Amino acid sequence: MKYQTRKKALVLLADGTIFYGKSVGIEGTSTGEICFNTGMTGYQEIFTDPSYFGQIMVMANAHIGNYGVNDEEIESDGIKISGLICRNFSFTHSRVDSNGNLKDYFEKHNLVAISDVDTRALVAYIRDNGAMNAIISTEIDNIEELKKQLANVPSMEGLELASKVSTREPYYIGNEDSDIKIAALDIGIKKNILRNLANRGAYIKVFPFDASFEDLASFNPDGYFISNGPGDPEPLIGAQEVAKEIIKRDLPLFGICLGHQVIALANGISTYKMHNGHRGINHPVKNLLTGKGEITSQNHGFAINREETEANENVEITHVHLNDHTVAGIRMKNKPVFSVQYHPEASPGPNDSVYLFDQFIESLQAVKS
Repeated sequence: MKYQTRKKALVLLADGTIFYGKSVGIEGTSTGEICFNTGMTGYQEIFTDPSYFGQIMVMANAHIGNYGVNDEEIESDGIKISGLICRNFSFTHSRVDSNGNLKDYFEKHNLVAISDVDTRALVAYIRDNGAMNAIISTEIDNIEELKKQLANVPSMEGLELASKVSTREPYYIGNEDSDIKIAALDIGIKKNILRNLANRGAYIKVFPFDASFEDLASFNPDGYFISNGPGDPEPLIGAQEVAKEIIKRDLPLFGICLGHQVIALANGISTYKMHNGHRGINHPVKNLLTGKGEITSQNHGFAINREETEANENVEITHVHLNDHTVAGIRMKNKPVFSVQYHPEASPGPNDSVYLFDQFIESLQAVKS
């Protein structure tokens, strides 16, 4: 596509601020909470991560699309972001094992995307003013109508989105002859989490977001897992009840991201919406149990209350985020339950934290022995 033929487009923030750019080619309008990711690679994994459902993504990396797409590098059944904002969009790509270009991929999923935006200024603005709802559109001549549409977009705070991305029917992953069985509650699970568990020999049954403890227990698993996902954790009453039942029975439980927040809520620890969240692949975390630092992949807009965690006699903090000292991991005292706020499976990101999957499998083996 020639640069001069591209249609003008805009980004309108909830506070009335406007940034201009040009359409990547899919005309239309899209709404959602605007957020930014600082990762320099892994855009396809980001776009297909269910945790980003309902969000318009600003990519801090200046070049998006330059290595195309690969069918093996997806984290769900398709694109989950509501829209994309970037600086430079590459209509051509150069990569040996690419399956195609990003524009065709967007057209397949009908994703509105805008480039030629001053993303450095936009990211700085979000950092200063916080994550907020936004609308992106090629209909730049009717800003007042866009403002009306934007006013009707619900806040991410209090929004339950797990039901929008969870599986509708249970399914299985891994070797059915394995002696390690895991029941996973899907509230927005990434494929690479399941790969990491299956690669360690586990046989996993994945259940829908509204499955009960009895549903999960019917698989007769050795342990339980609560996944990552989008939206506010507080409305997920069903998932919290599942976690409470697992905890009450002293059964092994591992949670990641939204699952971490659900486990905290099950322990009476509240959550809150962050100013702009953590989204990137270079976030520093300290493991308080070992004293070691980890570079981690993160994607969350909510966090658990640190003061309440420290005051909880049944829970201890295991990991902290070194940028803002938020809680990055917890475990229960005298129970085989632990969770982390970040993504040890990465995809994209570093592998500093994959030991957590080994730790979980070891806890299951210990229970069996």
